[in-house]
Amino acid sequence: MDKSLYIAMTGASATLRAQAGVAHNLANADTVGFQATLTGTVAAPVAGPGLPSRVATIGQSMGVSGAAGAITTTGNALDVALQPGHWLAVQDSAGGVAYTRAGDLRVSQNGLLTTGSGLPVLDASGAPMSIPPHDSVQIGGDGTVSIVPQGQAASTMANAGRLQIVAAQTRDLVRGEDGLMHAAPGAPAPTPASGSVLTAGVLEGSNVDGTGMLVSMIQLARQFEMQVRVLHSGDESARAANTLLSSR
Repeated sequence: MDKSLYIAMTGASATLRAQAGVAHNLANADTVGFQATLTGTVAAPVAGPGLPSRVATIGQSMGVSGAAGAITTTGNALDVALQPGHWLAVQDSAGGVAYTRAGDLRVSQNGLLTTGSGLPVLDASGAPMSIPPHDSVQIGGDGTVSIVPQGQAASTMANAGRLQIVAAQTRDLVRGEDGLMHAAPGAPAPTPASGSVLTAGVLEGSNVDGTGMLVSMIQLARQFEMQVRVLHSGDESARAANTLLSSR
């Protein structure tokens, strides 16, 4: 009885964590470039003295989904969609390097190129990229940013730098608490990519499957209800056993 209660209790706890992951995915269903979090449960033997007969259910993050999001044409010169397996390097809040697929770029009031959430975009040398005053801007397929300097003829193009785009498989990166992707601990930094790495004028949306997430939420809710019923059943059986023992 004790074993069944322990399994049901750890299972219910893992189910709650899985529900939190599904809720996080649903909340970001409209976030540009968002990669859905994959969650699951694994069986883990309980460590400690005694026979190895107890097994706990542990909720575990399985990384993020590498599926591509829907592509939307915007016509905005600063909107870019990265090719599969490519990431845009940005500066995180701690000043380190992080990676994202969010391509909704902006030029701030002080001339810094940022993502839509305000993160500085890094250039090929690893420094925050600045855009000089300009009349128009264009981003090439290889990440090169060209501008028409302010007050110059439209035929006058100047190179403002190149975006730092890296090639990495999703499984080789880990999502941090800031929601950005980082190189796995102890792993080398992703290598810079070359050639055609992006398409300008379009945006990649979230790869969250809203319908699938809602179905998962219902399944997890039913699973949690079943686990709670096992806990109640075990408690009632224990009470009945105690009553029988006390009546002797």
